[in-house]
Amino acid sequence: MTNDKPAVRPANPNFSSGPCAKRPGWSLAALRTDSLGRSHRARIGKTRLEQAIELTREVLQVPADYRIGIVPASDTGAVEMAMWSLLGARGVDMVAWESFGSGWVTDAVKQLKLTDARTIEAGYGELPDLSQIDFDRDVVFTWNGTTSGVRVPNADFIPDARGGLTICDATSAAFAQRLDFAKLDVVTFSWQKVLGGEGAHGMLILSPRAVERLESYKPAWPLPKIFRLTSGGKLIEGIFKGETINTPSMLCVEDYLDALNWAKSIGGLDALVARADATAAALDRFVQASPWLGHLAVEPETRSNTSVCLAFTDPDIASLDAKAQEAFAKGMVALLDKEGVAYDIGAYRDAPPGLRIWAGATVETADLEALMPWLDWAFVQQKAALKAAA
Repeated sequence: MTNDKPAVRPANPNFSSGPCAKRPGWSLAALRTDSLGRSHRARIGKTRLEQAIELTREVLQVPADYRIGIVPASDTGAVEMAMWSLLGARGVDMVAWESFGSGWVTDAVKQLKLTDARTIEAGYGELPDLSQIDFDRDVVFTWNGTTSGVRVPNADFIPDARGGLTICDATSAAFAQRLDFAKLDVVTFSWQKVLGGEGAHGMLILSPRAVERLESYKPAWPLPKIFRLTSGGKLIEGIFKGETINTPSMLCVEDYLDALNWAKSIGGLDALVARADATAAALDRFVQASPWLGHLAVEPETRSNTSVCLAFTDPDIASLDAKAQEAFAKGMVALLDKEGVAYDIGAYRDAPPGLRIWAGATVETADLEALMPWLDWAFVQQKAALKAAA
């Protein structure tokens, strides 16, 4: 490590964990605009919304008998819609190991006030004991913990035969990790993660078992219009054919279509997973060789290939209290931002102090490799400033 600034800069310094980097070569000029200024209920709008649904099915390899809907309020809206509409029919196991999963626990216990809700949790960096889950109950979990960098390695812990529904928040996993849809009854994600789309819109994917629950169970609580998936005890099929509950941004829809078409053009899901794996591997090589940085995720097989969360291992920094470590990390982040080589790579506000670097499918491996020497440089600068201030 040196005080000298590295000679090479990332061509794209966007390493935010959401909204994430746009696809390589993206520009506004690539987006179609003939749907703008038109009603989303007009033929042109509905056609584009249907295209978004069908391309999602194709690229993400969603089974033909699963419904896919575009819903309001990003992934958060999709998860809330599923929880408010489906939970309460039987007991539920809430599984959490980072801040968003913990948020779903809070909603189930304090907002829905479910009386038969068990919480199965682990701290940042680890998975909970998944063998504790009772799949005769409903289960809510995140596939990839965006704020901890910890993911489930696969769906082997979920039995094929189960009494309850599995509700999976897959927002930083979809399109970068392989989702086993046979094991998942509800899958949610947002456009602004792996494909680098725009915010505010979520995706809700329902298995036939989830649809059966919706049509046979009525929650004890009133449902806001924005959450209603049934009418007269039947699924509102139009939601899954492009007839959105509220008005979508057609500009965001066009941007999502651009991302999906790019994904298809490079080889679909296989190519997307390979790109994320390659970028995460490049980052891992740097971490393994680093004397001052380590993975927050303890076990290699549970480490995310998208939201890579990193902790300080340098003895001088690791021995500082959390507040001082947070200040150190913020100093590094500010230096890198000022140099224009990395934006938005601080750890999530509720997570342990450190760095969080997005390595998803829209990030070029060469850009991440160019960033690595800058991380060393920023660490040296910040540590020198810390010693000078002592």
